[in-house]
Parts: sequence; structure tokens; C-alpha cells
Amino acid sequence: MNSNFFPSVYSFMSKAAFVFVFFVLASCNGTKNNQSILFTYVDPLQKVFKETAFFPEKVAIADVARGEHASFQFALRTRRPLTVLDVNIEMDRDNSDHLGTPTWGFVEYVRIGRRALDPATDRLNSVSGYYPDPIIQSENKNLRPNETQPIWLTIPVPKTSEPGTYKGKISLKIKKGMKTISVSENFVVHVYPPVIEKTSLWVTNWFGTDFSYMNEGRPVEEFSDKYWKYIRLTARMMANYNENVVLISPLRLAEFEIGENLKYSIDFSNFIKTVNIFEQEGVVGRIEGGHIGTRDSTWSSSFVVFAPVEVDDSVFLKKFKISNDTARIFYKQFFSRLMEVIDENGWRDVYMQHIADEPIDANVQSYIEISEYVKGLIPDVPIVEACHSRKVEKMISIWVPQLNFFATDNNFYSERGNQGDEVWFYTCLAPKGEYANRFIDQPLIKTRLLHWINFRYNSPGYLHWGFNHWKISEDPFNETTGINKESGNILPGGDAWIVYPGKDTIYSSIRLEAMRDGIVDYELLKMLKQKDKQQSLGIAKQVVFGFNVYETDIESFRSLRKKILTELSKDY
Repeated sequence: MNSNFFPSVYSFMSKAAFVFVFFVLASCNGTKNNQSILFTYVDPLQKVFKETAFFPEKVAIADVARGEHASFQFALRTRRPLTVLDVNIEMDRDNSDHLGTPTWGFVEYVRIGRRALDPATDRLNSVSGYYPDPIIQSENKNLRPNETQPIWLTIPVPKTSEPGTYKGKISLKIKKGMKTISVSENFVVHVYPPVIEKTSLWVTNWFGTDFSYMNEGRPVEEFSDKYWKYIRLTARMMANYNENVVLISPLRLAEFEIGENLKYSIDFSNFIKTVNIFEQEGVVGRIEGGHIGTRDSTWSSSFVVFAPVEVDDSVFLKKFKISNDTARIFYKQFFSRLMEVIDENGWRDVYMQHIADEPIDANVQSYIEISEYVKGLIPDVPIVEACHSRKVEKMISIWVPQLNFFATDNNFYSERGNQGDEVWFYTCLAPKGEYANRFIDQPLIKTRLLHWINFRYNSPGYLHWGFNHWKISEDPFNETTGINKESGNILPGGDAWIVYPGKDTIYSSIRLEAMRDGIVDYELLKMLKQKDKQQSLGIAKQVVFGFNVYETDIESFRSLRKKILTELSKDY
């Protein structure tokens, strides 16, 4: 028997099956194709890969409350080279003025070159090693044969919109060979009566200021006009995605002059200007005062604080133990002047202070020493901290444990909440395994479910360190992972950023879109809780069974979310 027979037959049958499925689907989906072109709707919680070729038929409908966004995803696949020349969004004339202006973009692909340890069982495996994430609007798009291109559509739904059904159509003008053709798909936005007035979940993504990626690779001088322009673009992007807490360091942004007997002149102008920009753009619900301390060296080493010193007419920040007289003298003056600035600008009710990031049992005593000193200087200011230790009780009032610690020590954190503390949680390069996170190679629904976890476990805040730390990679579009050369610790794909740089702009991602939708889900669940506590918790438990066990079937999730909207609509 010919040993090549079965592989040849299998290859032939696979190709035949693909062609059959391609054209049957195209036929079923009406005018979505012109012979070798398929254009169809895909649920926006479904990640579409370049190699994705099977698309079950679905109705393009978004069920939304007033005050949120309707999102759609459409997939274009071709068996011949083509160029998308134009994307056009039309709404019915009778009701187009009731919705906001639609925006669209091509979902682009980024690389995950390193595989993190302890991957989830539902990790998405890409044949190419490239994953969908950035959303980028461009004038045209070239597609190669047998390649799929997702297109993302977002429609703002104003709080003043009339409830009802809104119809629209997305059309593509395509150049295929010498011909110009068009394909289109209809969609429906079903607007329910409930209104999202303002989101209440505290959400912070720490941002970086290496803006060279937005400046064609050229450094951006700190506090230059361009620097402030990019700060404002960052703030605007955060506000557009329901972030309402911002990490800003008065220590790092201050300018110091050191006089005789350690008398400090402290200029907070750059801190004030930064907060004002974020406030103007609508981000500042709360201000996280940046960390004043750090580990002295290794992960388990003691914490020290920074204080300014002068050498050769230059002032720079140097590490000191909090027991050092220089450190104590400095911080007494620093916090006294800072509180004057906070009060002068009306920020007393929204300001909170970090000490040092992620204390663990091995160095918790040094953390306590710093916190005790700071609390003695600013007793009315809440201390907020991402923490790995429970031994900082009474040292902080806003606990932010890593999600897995929140799970394993939940009885402790529940009691802290009962005692009047706030208990948020955070994710970063951990936890991995089955836990929800923001990793690019996770199912997108897991990013959205982070905020169902917030509701399910009575946690009013979420923190992540990586908004735009692109410096982890030379090219954030080509490589999204990072590695610590000393420890071998891998930053999973997408951990360091959730937005992407463009020339003088910032691009969103499908993960950021999912986070925004999850923040709204949290608000809808809170609204339902006011009406029927048991029902809200019952629905939440059908989605989040445990800290790392979730309902990830998209259709089931959509059905449960629609149930929330339906129940809330009965009051209107």
C-alpha cells in the first residue's frame, strides 16, 4: 500500500471541506461574499485569528443600557488578494441622531514570543504565534489569500437615548484585482431603559511616560509641550474607558532646593498640572499618591525611602532607611507642604497615599516602620497598597491583594471589609493558571469577568500596573512579552500594556474594550442588587462560580447579561 495515500486523501478532503464550508457559509450569509470573499458577524468576545476560517451564522445584535457602548466585530476572509479601500457605517435616518458617532478600526495582530509558565487549560493557541489585540483605523488594508481580518465597530449610546431598536449597516468598498466591489452586513443595537449615570468601580491602570513610541522613536523631553500633549492623550484614553483612579507621584514630579539645616523648598507645580489634566479629562475620582519607598535590593530585602540630596549643584533622590534623620526631616516637610497643596486644590477627599509596592512577610516589618511614620504625619490620608502580606493590618486602609491571595485569604479580607477597610484586588503577571487576567492569549471573556469577580466578592476596586509600559519591548506590535534576565520571570503577552502607540496617538485594544464592558456589567449588577439582592448574586454566581472557575461560554454569558437588563427595565 502507498504510504502517502492517506495523507494525500486527508489533505484533499480537508481542502475540499474548507471550500465547501466557505461557500456554504457565504451563501447562508446572503451578500456577505462575492465568490471568494466572506464577510460576516462574529461575537466581539470571540478572538478571531488570521487562520480562522469557520464562522457559525450569528445575528449582529448588541443589547445595551443607556450610557454604555455597543460593540460589534465583523470578519473579512478572502481566497484572493484584495484591498479594503473604505469602511462606511450607516444608521437608519429615523433614529441615527439618538446614538453617538460610530467608530471603527481593523483589529491588528501582535506576537507572543515567550510562553509563560502555568498556562490555563483554555489558553488560546495561535498557529502563527500572532494574536488579535490592537484596534487601529487606517485608510486601507491589504489582505493576503486565505487570511481573515476582523473589523471592530463601537457605537456610544448616550444616557439620553430613547430605548428601542436601532438598525445600521457596515459596508466595505473592496478592490479585488481590477474590480471594485462592496460587501455589507446589517446590525442592530437594542437599547434598554436602564441608565449608567456614572461607574462606581474604582479602576486604575498605572501609566508610564516614555512617549518616544508616540514620537517616531525620538525621546520626548519631560515637561515639554509635547510631553503635556501626550499626558492629556493618556488621560483622555483612560477616561473614555471608565478609569477613575490615577497613580501620580508628587515625589517624582516635585522639584527641590535644599537650604541650610535641611530646609527644603519644594515646588509641586508639575504634580498640580498633571492632576489638573487628568481631572479636566474626567479621570480623577481618586488620586493615588505614588510610592515613596522601594526594596533596598532584592525581592525579600527591607524597604527604604527616597529623599533628595544635593551633589555638585544637582539634586537627585537617594535611598535612606526611615530611621535616618535625613529621611525623617525631609518627609515631615514634604507631607506638610503636600497637604497644603492638596487642600488648596480641593483634593483632600480623593487623595490616598502609597508607601512601597507589594510588601511580603519577609520585609513587612520595614514596611510597617515606614507606614507608622507616614501615618503619624498624615493621619487622615488613606494608605493604599498592593500587598502580599496580611501583617500590615492597621498600616493600610485600602487593601489590594493579588487575586490569588484574595482567594486563599478571603475570610481575612472579608473581615477587613466588615471592619470598614476597602478591599480591592489586582492582577499582573500573576496569577496564572485558570484565574482571570488580561493576558492576550486568554479568552477575551476572562478579561471582562475580572469585574464580575469584583461584584461577586464585594470588592470595589481593581488595579493593574500596565497601561502603556511599551519600553518592555523594542516594538510593542512585534513582541508583547518580556523577561527578567536575572530570575527568568516572564511577563506574559500583554501584561505590560493594554493600549498601543501610534504617531501622536494611542490605540485601544479589544482587551480594553472588554474591560470597559466589564466595568459596566459591575454597575448593572449593583443596580440589580438594589432591586433584588438575591437575584443579582444568583446571576453573578452563574458566571463566577469561584475565584478561578467561570462561565466562559459566550452565548450563556450573553443570555445572563440580557436577563439583568430585562429585570432592570421592569422599573421603567
